[in-house]
Amino acid sequence: MRAAAGLLLATALAAPVAAQDFDTSRSRIEFDVRTRMGMLVRGQFPRHAGRVEALSDGRRRVHVRLSAADVVVAGPARYTALARGPQLFDAANHPWIEFVSDPYPAELARTGGALPGRLRLRGVERAERFVLAPAACARPGHDCPVVAQGRVSRDDYGLDGWRWALADRVRFRLHVLFAD
Repeated sequence: MRAAAGLLLATALAAPVAAQDFDTSRSRIEFDVRTRMGMLVRGQFPRHAGRVEALSDGRRRVHVRLSAADVVVAGPARYTALARGPQLFDAANHPWIEFVSDPYPAELARTGGALPGRLRLRGVERAERFVLAPAACARPGHDCPVVAQGRVSRDDYGLDGWRWALADRVRFRLHVLFAD
């Protein structure tokens, strides 16, 4: 009986878990950049998609897509138009920003830590690293958001417009809840 229970548990743990999709109505994906004068300019990606894929070896991989065409910047409407325009996100030519993580252990969502992967922005793909905060609950993504942030260089991706006004570093923040 004990061997049968052990085999059943081992089979259940080895079975692939379905991917978990982001609940796009409850998840938030934001960014900010400092001006040369020290002000913080904040924006968000109200249209996004994402999922956490369960790999056969028990690790996970996250896929995130952000619509550059729908980016919104706080403040005057011209800020949003500038962000979507050719000197920054260039949404007409590069409508999507995508991140695919390297495989990571499932417990990273609870413990927090580095999440490396590949970011594609304005047609440029580079290795980047986001950092997950330790979870504030036992079931991150369900009972509390999975929180991640990372900083990227505008220069690395050709977001070179408004160099005289904006600093180089852009900080992305994700607050992710899963669809049930």
